[in-house]
Amino acid sequence: MKALAPYLKSEDLPLFWCAGCGNGIILASILRTFSALELAPKDIVVSTGIGCWGKADDYLKTNSIHGTHGRALPFATGIKAANDDLTVLALMGDGDCATIGGNHFLHAARRNIDVTAIVSNNFNYGMTGGQYSATTPPHSYTSTSVYGNPEGVFDLCEVGQAAGATFVARGTVYHANQLEGLITDAVRHRGFSLVEVFSSCPVYFGRYNERPSPVEMMKYWQSRAVPVQRYRKMDEDSRVDRVPIGVFHRDDRPDFNTRYRDIRARARERMEGRG
Repeated sequence: MKALAPYLKSEDLPLFWCAGCGNGIILASILRTFSALELAPKDIVVSTGIGCWGKADDYLKTNSIHGTHGRALPFATGIKAANDDLTVLALMGDGDCATIGGNHFLHAARRNIDVTAIVSNNFNYGMTGGQYSATTPPHSYTSTSVYGNPEGVFDLCEVGQAAGATFVARGTVYHANQLEGLITDAVRHRGFSLVEVFSSCPVYFGRYNERPSPVEMMKYWQSRAVPVQRYRKMDEDSRVDRVPIGVFHRDDRPDFNTRYRDIRARARERMEGRG
């Protein structure tokens, strides 16, 4: 814990999250990433929205901004565009990122802004009573889909890659060591980075879906997750009830700020040529 102290407000703060929630594991992975990369707290900005995971900034001794529902990415985009020297993270839940803030997610990926989006996906709106979200699996049960979810589902990694994200990865709260590595790689990456984390919500999602205890939810991710390289070689029948984890996509296309600097330089040359 000593190495994490510069980034953590206090070890004595009570956790806001319910017993068995995966958010504490994700937060610890982020703190270890900051320490491993030796980032100065003054050079980090964490942008959060509304929801259970949106409370994460309460525990961080970094710069932070707590915005409205679905707006963590627009705030993060503006901050990074204004000061390229900052390390900027947007912490969102599935409701915050994919449902309320879905359009902002698409455009942050399209711009390839150098922001790391860490999405705690627990497949429901955990803070407001367990309603279904854009990532709730079909036929799953929530407080607003008690007989099953009739809607289609977003695969955040597929959507992020299709929209233009240049680093896309998924982990689970069970695979904590791998998760820290994914987040570290994402923060190092220059461009829009997405790390989706399948997280546990035993109080709502688990209770409605026959996994009411934290242990049962952890065992579920242990048994369902497979490395993405192996998943891609599996046939359709073998993929049923399996989820790929790991790095899905990575490329070095120039990020927004790099392209914007080039445009400004060309504009300056043109104006000076006229003068």
